[in-house]
Amino acid sequence: MIEVNGLYKSYGTNMAVKNVSFTINKGEIVGFLGPNGAGKSTIMNILTGYISLSRGRVQIDGFDILESPENAKKRIGYLPEIPPLYVEMTVREYLIFIYDLKKVKFPKEPHIEEVMSLVGLLDVSSRLIKNLSKGYRQRVGLAAALIGNPDVIILDEPTVGLDPKQIIEIRNLISRLGENHTIILSSHILSEIQAVCDRVIIINKGEIVADDLLDNLSSNLSKNSKLSLKVKGDAEKIFQSLSDIEQAEEISVSATEQDGIFEFIIKPQENCDITEIVSKTVTENGGIILSYLTDNATLEQIFLRLTTEQIEEQFDEMEEEENETVEETETLEEAEEEKEDNNESDI
Repeated sequence: MIEVNGLYKSYGTNMAVKNVSFTINKGEIVGFLGPNGAGKSTIMNILTGYISLSRGRVQIDGFDILESPENAKKRIGYLPEIPPLYVEMTVREYLIFIYDLKKVKFPKEPHIEEVMSLVGLLDVSSRLIKNLSKGYRQRVGLAAALIGNPDVIILDEPTVGLDPKQIIEIRNLISRLGENHTIILSSHILSEIQAVCDRVIIINKGEIVADDLLDNLSSNLSKNSKLSLKVKGDAEKIFQSLSDIEQAEEISVSATEQDGIFEFIIKPQENCDITEIVSKTVTENGGIILSYLTDNATLEQIFLRLTTEQIEEQFDEMEEEENETVEETETLEEAEEEKEDNNESDI
């Protein structure tokens, strides 16, 4: 449905987006994450045709955003962070205006009624937009994005400034929309991404640092996590068997308040997943696993780890370049000194 290949966007000497590529299939709800200034909104604006790209290619349902902009844009509904509303219009007037602007082919009145019903605007359809609360204004912006029933819906911070009740309502609405639409959702509220999206694209400094299913990201970054097991059985025998696992770096065992039940804490070696072999070892030695916990990485931890790692890598690169510059300067200075010494010798 969405194909992005080798996308670049520069503003003068500042490169806002660098070699970004990804594909989003029909029916996916994908979360865009990144620190402020990471390039999320820039990419979204390029996808919607609001701004041009410097290099690369963007296709929406097979239509190139530059070569066939009208066909590509017909398939997109966009809700920017601040919806561009005409506040002197009523809700219905505004949606009729958007309907005419998009040249929608559906029957006008039934379609607008359907959209207002979907986002919960029927009760305020005759009110001026300027008299609506922040939450209802967001709903109007979302309704405008849905006019024409686009295949792709792009939402940039759709719940910013809303109260908890409004956030839950918009979140539930996004989940329902995901049943019939492809959705890209950008948000700083990580719990919102976790609740609504299955797949996450994390962007930092204009580059993609992660693109995977949320469960996979958590699993891959949790391979070094400790395992905590409550086991019923012979603690000494099970401990000795677990100690024979080469990938187990540290093992500890302690008694619980219940007789015959012990808690084992196992720390694996780096980048090792020993879940399966631990389970097998315990059961083969007569143990019964009553509970099994891993301290899997949360989305917050994943986000911080990936963005921090890239920043540290960039600092390391800057430091290496600085060291190389210093070395080159020192070499030039030594050459100049040697040249001066040779000139003095000639004299």
